[in-house]
Parts: sequence; structure tokens; C-alpha cells
Amino acid sequence: MTPPARTTALVTTAVGGVAFVVLAVLLVPWDPVPGGPLTPTDPATLFTPEQLDRAAGFASRTDWIGWASLAVRLAAACWLGFSRRGRALFARLPGPWWVAVVLAVAVFEVGLRLLTLPFAVLMRRQLLAYGLSTQSWPAWAVDLAKGEAVDVVGVSLALLVLVACARRWRRAWPAVAGSIAAVLVVLGSFTYPLVVEPLFNNFEPLPDGSLRTGVLALAEREGVDVDEVLVADASRRTTTLNAYVSGIAGSRRVVLYDNLVDDLPQDQALSVVAHELTHAKHDDVVTGTVLGAAGTCFAIGLLGVVLGALRRRGGSPADPAVVPLVLALYAVALVLSSPVQNTISRQIELRADVGALRATEDPAAFVELQRQLALRSVADPERPAWEHFWFGSHPTVLQRTALAERIGEGR
Repeated sequence: MTPPARTTALVTTAVGGVAFVVLAVLLVPWDPVPGGPLTPTDPATLFTPEQLDRAAGFASRTDWIGWASLAVRLAAACWLGFSRRGRALFARLPGPWWVAVVLAVAVFEVGLRLLTLPFAVLMRRQLLAYGLSTQSWPAWAVDLAKGEAVDVVGVSLALLVLVACARRWRRAWPAVAGSIAAVLVVLGSFTYPLVVEPLFNNFEPLPDGSLRTGVLALAEREGVDVDEVLVADASRRTTTLNAYVSGIAGSRRVVLYDNLVDDLPQDQALSVVAHELTHAKHDDVVTGTVLGAAGTCFAIGLLGVVLGALRRRGGSPADPAVVPLVLALYAVALVLSSPVQNTISRQIELRADVGALRATEDPAAFVELQRQLALRSVADPERPAWEHFWFGSHPTVLQRTALAERIGEGR
């Protein structure tokens, strides 16, 4: 990498990093819980010994599968990206540079998927054994293939932008690629509900009835303009309960799992909806999107710095052979950055919980909802604190119960 390109990479890293920190300070609710930090509820007050044993048993059977899969994926990614023999596999890919980039992404991603497929099968067997999956093996395989195709397309687009910018702007490529990638993050948030989500679920408007009436009343009370409240046919795949908000601007929608609508009492279903409406009220998807855009700009600048240091190892960003190195660095960075991403996510989720409790004014329904969610997903409430810090994107059921008790006492 030439000195001007190195300077551009350092500036892009600094701009992206400062933007991320400033946006995080301004947009993330760092103190969402009234009264300060929570003391988690005693799990024995929520679950029977048999329920706790079942959750611990499920965790003991699935944790090693997840850790082994992650270790194999990281090891394989590092071998492909950092070793000479690994990179040599990609040096002979045919076609013009843009074809070579797409082929390299496909070989890398599909290769890692095949290596970790035995762990995915073992995990699914446990989900079936514990009654968490309702999907047939053929349908599961189709979803797996569709998910892999989506990953290949998305990663290929990102790498095509990166390599194209490096070939066209050899000195300024980190800044140009970082800016384009940030825009693509925003476009991705907008198009994901319209393009990707329908590949895996069918969606129907929440039908008329008391639940819809309650949802609209909650939305009006919270001052949230609800464009769409949709029901996804998730029960054909899982027995777990969930809901989410996705999209930005004209693509924003609140989505409820059909088994949540069908299986929960209305007060608990409305507690879920109130949580999601709080996300919509605070534009949390937009917050995640702009943080992701700034983080992507920072990452590409940092990538330019690293590639400059590794230029003797095939680190030229203008060469399609750089693809495995970039993807290996991304795999490592994803694990290392998990605490930052998940800490932000937990704060946002806590604010949504506070909003749900205040909107419904029904702490008992909220607590029972959290208990049912944990039981349906066989979630272990006593996971190690470090594991939750590193990989937990939501507050634990014990933290959420403590929050409900505090809000209830303050009413």
C-alpha cells in the first residue's frame, strides 16, 4: 500500500471510529433502568427445579456444539486467509476479476458451511429432541441453502465494492469503499424486510379482533404510527415465541410469530407488542443502522491499515486473491466485536422493556410472558456472566423480571 493510501486508511478509520462513538453516546440509552443497576431475581421464584434441570440439560447438550462449530469455522477461515496454502486455493480461480471475487466468496462461504454442517445437524437433533423445532429435514435443508445463498450474495456485493474501489482509486479506496459500504448498510436495512424475510416466511396482516384493537390502542397511546402489524407463519419451523421490528422508513413493520398470537393470552401478547412499539417509537432500527454504517466505515479503514501491513502476504485489495484474507479478518473481528454490539443491544432492549411495562401497566403479565418465553425456548437462566456479556444480545429473564418488579413497585 502506498503512503497516500495508508494515510487515507488511517483517516477513514479515525472518522468511522469517532462517528461510531459519538452516535453511540447520543443514541444508545446507557441508563434506561430507573433506579440504577438491577439485581437479578432468584430463578427458584420463577421456575421449578425440574424446569431448571431441563434448561441446564439442554445447555449442556448444545453449548459444546456451538463452541465446536465456532472453533472449526474460525480455524478454517484463518487457515484459508492467513496461510500460503489456503490463499493458493483462490489464486487459480478463472474469469475476470469480478467473477473471481464472486467465486472466491462462494468457495469460502460454502466450504465453511460444509465443514460446520455436522454441527448444524447435531444442533437440530437436539432441537427436535426438546420439541423446539416443527420443521421437516427437507424443509430445514431448503432454508439452510437459502440462507447460504443470501450470505454469498450479500458478501459478494460487499467484496465487489471493495475490490472495485481499490482498482479504481488506488490511493483513496478506503474512504470511497467505506462511504459506499455505509450507504449499502442503510439500503440493506430498508430492503431486508422486502427482499430477504419473505424468502423464509409468509406474512399476513394481523386479523381484526380484540388483539388488533388492543395493538392499535397501544400504538395510539404511545404516539407510534403503525404502518403494518404482520403475522409470520413461524410455527411451521419452531415452537419458540418471538416478535420483532424490521425495516426503516417505508419498509418498517412490526412482526409477530403466529404461535405467539395463537398461544399467548392477550395481556401477554400485548406486552410483546408494547415492547416492539417502543423499539418503533425510538427508531431503534435506525439507531442500529447508523451505528452499523459508522462501524462499517471504521472497519474498512482498519482493513486498509491491516492490508497495508500484510501486503507481502497477498494483501493487495485490488487483487481478487485478497478475498479469503478479508473474510478471515472479518470472521475474527466479528467475534472480537461481539461484546460491543451486544452491550448496545442489551441497553436498547432494556429501554424497550421499560416502555412495555409503562405502556401496559401490567408487570404481572410481563413477568409471566418472560417466564413463558424462557420455558418455550428452554433458556438456561443461570448462564455464566461472561458468556452473557460476550454473546447475549438481550437481558436475561432474571434481569427482566427484576425490572418488572421495580417498575411495579414504583407505580
